[in-house]
Amino acid sequence: MIVELAPQFLHWDEVDPARHPFDEVSAAQVVHALGPARCVPSRPDIPFADSAMSAWSHGEARLWADAMSQALVERYGRWTLGWRWAHDEGDFDGGPVGNWCCPRDSITTPEETLPRVVAALREWRGWLESLAGWFDAYPLELADVGDQRILWERAARNLILHVTDRTGCGSGWYGHCRQVLTWFLSRWGIAPGTARDLVDQAIGGRFLSWTGPDIVLVDDVAERLSLSLRPDDGTASAEPLADHLERWLAVRAAVPWQEAPGSGADTPLPPSRDGAAEDIRAFDGAVDPARAEGLLAALERMRSDAARGAPLDFELLRGWQRHVLDTPRPPLFRASPAFAKGGRERYGIGPDTRARLDACLAESAKDGERPLPLTARAARAYLDICFFHPFDDGNARSAFLALLFVLAREGVTLSGVTLLRRVTFEAGNAQDPLILARYIESHLTETRRTAASPDAVSESRRAGS
Repeated sequence: MIVELAPQFLHWDEVDPARHPFDEVSAAQVVHALGPARCVPSRPDIPFADSAMSAWSHGEARLWADAMSQALVERYGRWTLGWRWAHDEGDFDGGPVGNWCCPRDSITTPEETLPRVVAALREWRGWLESLAGWFDAYPLELADVGDQRILWERAARNLILHVTDRTGCGSGWYGHCRQVLTWFLSRWGIAPGTARDLVDQAIGGRFLSWTGPDIVLVDDVAERLSLSLRPDDGTASAEPLADHLERWLAVRAAVPWQEAPGSGADTPLPPSRDGAAEDIRAFDGAVDPARAEGLLAALERMRSDAARGAPLDFELLRGWQRHVLDTPRPPLFRASPAFAKGGRERYGIGPDTRARLDACLAESAKDGERPLPLTARAARAYLDICFFHPFDDGNARSAFLALLFVLAREGVTLSGVTLLRRVTFEAGNAQDPLILARYIESHLTETRRTAASPDAVSESRRAGS
């Protein structure tokens, strides 16, 4: 599972300044023109210790910050995600950015908040450019690693010290250090997966939060890393990219779906609030009001289809997707291979791909002969759409609607959806399906809790009067 807006998962090809132009001078103008700039929340005038402040920070304010991240990605590319990677315990642990902390501290008024966004974006970009300069200062050849080990070691040592200085060795600083070393190896031709493994083995869990490594440890990590390199660690660019749809189908068949949590989840569950609609209005509405309007229209149609007990298939998805993408007709099934995650996953296409999707989606219905928890069926439908990738655009939103549909068809509506949006999953990861099922169960548990609380009952009565 990958948090879509988290910088910890960025690859070097996604952040390399040479691949992603950026005009620092026009950055302020661009940021002020983005959708979220028109709806910056204002921090309430209450003590930081007040529970209402925590609710605002983790609710409205964080959704706005997520929306700004999404808008920056759409304008500049995924490299921008690091603008919120603050020092210590900010939005993301242990980053190199000092101009942003977290929603509670950094979102104040529109006049103060937007300049902070611009300053943080520029600071992050400057850091990436400085790293690129450090990488290029050591033009290394993996084929000659036997003769260049002292250079690889020196580069690794200097990069570790560079990161410790920039992050201050606060909470989680070692995560970014691991990433920078991985980026460095990737820059000089080492396969990304191999690079991560080599870095992890060299560090060996010895870097700790709030503790700067002594020079003996830094030297040992750098030496271990350089000694572990082999000429055949390079990327195998000649190999064709695997069909990740087929990988998903293999994982799908092996997942122990019956182990998904689900006690009490198969009974009708009216929420105290409409979590999906609230999230769409706060996040998608900040990114682009038209995007939110289309998704809300699709949500309404989806719930109507669920109420009549419609079977889940591609034809049903098309009807929702017409609203999601605002197209004059329901979009067609893709006609060529699809790619995701920066091109690292490829989903094949064949004459029977649509029929195979329909067969998979049909399994989302309750089956008395082969019963599965509702959480498992909803998670599986979501992932089916992610990896069949039926549309040219908007597949994540389609998958989200399908998950909600599987729940709604059995009378379940969620009061929150935080764990189900702005996340992505890997086709070949056998752990991801049950992780998603547990996230669904977590929201079901919270929905039951809030629906049963006296405040929620009172609120529901007021809304109905």
